[in-house]
Amino acid sequence: MNSINFTKVQLNPFYWYFYKGVQILKENKINFCERARSETFFSKGMTPVLENGHFVARKVTADFYKSAKLGDMLEIYTKLVTMKAASFTLIQEIYKENEKIFELEILLVYIDFDGKVQKLDNESKELILSLF
Repeated sequence: MNSINFTKVQLNPFYWYFYKGVQILKENKINFCERARSETFFSKGMTPVLENGHFVARKVTADFYKSAKLGDMLEIYTKLVTMKAASFTLIQEIYKENEKIFELEILLVYIDFDGKVQKLDNESKELILSLF
């Protein structure tokens, strides 16, 4: 994995993410990506909820390549692909032992606490650029 321009989070999945305690459920890989995005904020002493709103998924495209099992250490890499006035797109890849097992492209939209799409202010854009 070429980690240039990617943010890396290591994750050891909990027992309840697995089918019969052995194989990871496919949909939980999407949860791991969400967790990695949140951990990126938490590692900087912040939360993904900003002063005037928060981010929601607008579009998700996922490719499932291989499975993982209990005890596997996973690495989630996140890269900012595009940023627009009220949204940004990330690519997230999950690796197990240096082999890509999952890839996600997600469009995140910034909304206010009433659920209305809002433009990102310059400070919020700079924050996103610094995190991803």
